[in-house]
Amino acid sequence: MQWIHAITGFLWKYPLWNNPFLQFGGWVVVCTALYLLIGKLTQILGRSQRSALMAKLIHSSQKPLTLIFFALLAKSALVINAGDAEWRDSMSHVSSLLAIACTGWLAVSLISVCKAHFIQRYNMLTADNYRARRMHTQFNVLYRVIIVLIIIITLALMLMTFDSVTKLGTSLLASAGVTGILIGFAAQKTIGSIFAGIQIAITQPINIEDAVVIEGEWGWIEEITLTYVVVRIWDLRRLVVPITYFNEKPFQNWTRRTAEIIGTVEIYADYTVPVDEMREELTRLLEASPLWNKRTNVLQVTETTEKAIKLRALVSAKDSPTTWDLRCYVREGLMSWLQRHYPHALPQNRVVGDEAVKLPDFQR
Repeated sequence: MQWIHAITGFLWKYPLWNNPFLQFGGWVVVCTALYLLIGKLTQILGRSQRSALMAKLIHSSQKPLTLIFFALLAKSALVINAGDAEWRDSMSHVSSLLAIACTGWLAVSLISVCKAHFIQRYNMLTADNYRARRMHTQFNVLYRVIIVLIIIITLALMLMTFDSVTKLGTSLLASAGVTGILIGFAAQKTIGSIFAGIQIAITQPINIEDAVVIEGEWGWIEEITLTYVVVRIWDLRRLVVPITYFNEKPFQNWTRRTAEIIGTVEIYADYTVPVDEMREELTRLLEASPLWNKRTNVLQVTETTEKAIKLRALVSAKDSPTTWDLRCYVREGLMSWLQRHYPHALPQNRVVGDEAVKLPDFQR
């Protein structure tokens, strides 16, 4: 502010600049020149890939910086030419509010550019995107926390410029302990949700695009905020869950460390089914499918009942959606194979008539 006061003080010595209209016109000309200068600097830096981030930062700060400079210039002129007119005090106050608001705007813009620049390094479309999902979760949650803090601080600084608010804050300082306790009880759930969001961003029990089973629904984590999480269900419904749920209740996370997942296919068949040939057919189906990641290929008899046996096939794929498609493909393929080659091996009920039962001679 001192160098702005020096410049404006030097200009204000001349009677010509005491005209308010000339002063305002001069401010507009100077700020327009600054705006164009920042735009030109952005174009120069944008031509170099190494200065891409710097160019984005300067471009995002173009409007707020110009308005900050305009507000400081106006406030400096009003302070130097202070008089008895009430409008001078009002305009000086408005200039202060504008400078504080634009400073908050500048901080939000710079943080948004940095977040977008660093997060674009992590591609969510790759097959093994665990690290990308982890970084997107951290950046998104922490970004929201920082933005909320900037807004609160900006609003607090703007309110502190009013004398009535300052006096009120001084009078309430003695009772701040009681007030804090009351506010803490009133906003207990909100504060708990915010801390839960910060905890999830650090510990990361869930990440963006994790496959989860929650409340009996299977889907993907679509959005994580400070107070709730949106789960995209497989049928495109959205399940909105409080973020504290993930710290208090158990849930299934199918992609906690890696996107790869093993799926199961269960088939009931008659006792006459040739299990070894069925294993060969499973292998043939998997090798012919691009969905299989060539890791898990198992077929076992897991249960026997008085009517049929249950066979379980284990298959693996790169992620949960692909595993679902692979399971359906294997199930259809094995059922078609049984129908074509061994229809008698399908589950069936046997009924034996009395005439077919031959009793021993001593029971006749």
